Amino acid sequence: MTQLQFNSQLNVHAASLHALAMNFTKDADDANDLVQDTLMKAVMYYGKFKEGTNLKGWLFTIMRNTFINNYRRMVKTNNLITKSDEISSAHLQFSASKNSAGSKFVMSDIQKALATLQPEYYVPFIKYFEGYRYHEIAEELNIPIGTVKTRIHVARGILKKYLKLYASDSQSV
Repeated sequence: MTQLQFNSQLNVHAASLHALAMNFTKDADDANDLVQDTLMKAVMYYGKFKEGTNLKGWLFTIMRNTFINNYRRMVKTNNLITKSDEISSAHLQFSASKNSAGSKFVMSDIQKALATLQPEYYVPFIKYFEGYRYHEIAEELNIPIGTVKTRIHVARGILKKYLKLYASDSQSV
């Protein structure tokens, strides 16, 4: 199947993708975003599609995985944000004693630490940090799942050594 034929087949399935996206998101704008992400990934991974397999099923799988990964990312983000209307005095004292300049230095050090990682460690670590599962990373990078786990473990070790200055600060708080 040529790229042009593949793209025209994507257009045929766009309506059913939108219906499934509405079931997932219950919101028209979010559904449109999900369909767009799905179609973008399908075009990007056109080479991985095996002719003769069910294109609609393949697209639905991409959409489901995209929705799940986005949901996991959102849950992680929401867990980090304080949602209570009333913030305790302990939280106020902690936030008052820290300023944005300190955070900029920390973020700068984290960026430098990440930059020290070789690409074979950086890519799996970042993917895992973004919420991808080990098997998803292994499929995308076309490497065994054990290798993915090892590379993430090694990356953590390198980052811990590079950022050990901050380890003692977080233990004293």
